Amino acid sequence: MVQDFRANGGEITMEGMLKGADLVLLTTVGRRSGRQHIVPLAYLTDGADRIVLWASNMAAAQHPAWYRNLAANPQVIIEQPTSAGIDLFTGTAHTATGPERAGLFGMLAEQFPHMAAHQQQTEREIPLVVVERISGLTG
Repeated sequence: MVQDFRANGGEITMEGMLKGADLVLLTTVGRRSGRQHIVPLAYLTDGADRIVLWASNMAAAQHPAWYRNLAANPQVIIEQPTSAGIDLFTGTAHTATGPERAGLFGMLAEQFPHMAAHQQQTEREIPLVVVERISGLTG
């Protein structure tokens, strides 16, 4: 899927449930291995230099590995599709709390109600992660 994303300017063309979905690629550093891990994720935009990811893990009882990685090392790389191609940039991630989380959860519920519904299917609070752009990279 990562290769399909990169080969098609950020569009998933492979058959499956993510075909045509608006995704970013998130690169984290493994908290134990120290190796880079890349995962495609749905996202929200919150201004020009912020994207929001949700660590629902399909309402599982535990956080997804990518979230545990960025909690240990918040420096990430994002590949985001644009009309001009893929925007590749570094960012710093933080978990939204309090009023920031409440506002972002409202955005999530409006744009992706099926994803927001995962919160009612698990006892853990699903983290909403804000990635703020640091600088652009060249691919």
